[in-house]
Amino acid sequence: MSHTPSRVELHPLTLSDQDEFCALVRASSELHGPWMQLPTTAEEFQVWMRRFEGGTNRGLLIRVRETGEAAGMVNINSIIRGRFQGASLGYAAFAPSAGRGYMTEGLTATLRHAFTELRLHRLEANIQPGNKASLAVVQRLGFRYEGISPAYLYIDGDWRDHERWAITAPTPWTPDPSLPAI
Repeated sequence: MSHTPSRVELHPLTLSDQDEFCALVRASSELHGPWMQLPTTAEEFQVWMRRFEGGTNRGLLIRVRETGEAAGMVNINSIIRGRFQGASLGYAAFAPSAGRGYMTEGLTATLRHAFTELRLHRLEANIQPGNKASLAVVQRLGFRYEGISPAYLYIDGDWRDHERWAITAPTPWTPDPSLPAI
């Protein structure tokens, strides 16, 4: 099978992305709807960026190679090491470039990054059952459906049920046996 070069590339999310990020989130409010809440102001962005300081969360922008525009964002959240070697994914397309396949390509690059450079074994995506676009992306990427988590996350003023989808590294590796059990 031939490999088509990706039209996107991943960039670490930084404080200098604030104005672009917030403008794109505001422009995408209908797309994000009840599915997620992202920062729309400089103040919210500054607070939100603190989550990436400890190393257990990574924020990435998905940029279109040809233009440099941000097509979406992805977070690798709650990285747990030890015998688990896993994390959860949060992601969102930005409306100006939605529907062009950039998120699928960006998440493919994210999986490659997580499984090779970060040496994670498992990634989980938790998605509200009504979010058909997000469910389609994880299905395209080969995630497995693992069940429903009732009242899983507090979003848009209520505790929302989420479907749990997961994928494991294509080439399993063995963690150091001296790692503590979790």
